Amino acid sequence: MKIKCDFCKTEYNTDSVLSSAVQCAICGHKWSVDAPSRKNTWLVFIASLCALLSAIIFTIAVITQHQARTASRGPLIASVESVENTTDSDGHTHVIVGGTITNVSDQIYGVPDLIIVSLDGDGRVLSQQKFMPSATLLDAGASVNFSHVLSALPPGAQKISVQLADLQVPTGENE
Repeated sequence: MKIKCDFCKTEYNTDSVLSSAVQCAICGHKWSVDAPSRKNTWLVFIASLCALLSAIIFTIAVITQHQARTASRGPLIASVESVENTTDSDGHTHVIVGGTITNVSDQIYGVPDLIIVSLDGDGRVLSQQKFMPSATLLDAGASVNFSHVLSALPPGAQKISVQLADLQVPTGENE
């Protein structure tokens, strides 16, 4: 047990609980030592149990949130990595869109058609062009590159994105 002189703040270590007055060896000050309060073992147990339950609930919440995010995103993710202009031998300009499809799940999935979407500066869709990627199945955790040639970008196109055809939300009056 540690005790401290109230006057000079000298600290002492004792092996037992003192029940009488104590005198400081440095300054001579005398004081009485109060017996240390014992922690209630039930309160320590309940506090430990509450901490454990909080950790379990936090872990479940993090796992559930991760699974929900993965489910809303889907098992396959397609992304555009390059957009290049090229001119053929006849002098016609074409746009080559390249990217990657990644299977983020732990199962094999069929690769749906892809849709190249041209957007204006405000995010409005200017054109869509559907094409079939080279891979039909994608192993768990695997990626495959795609490349598609567009005849031309519509006027005002400022962004190119790619979507999986099966994951599109239908648009129209019956939404």
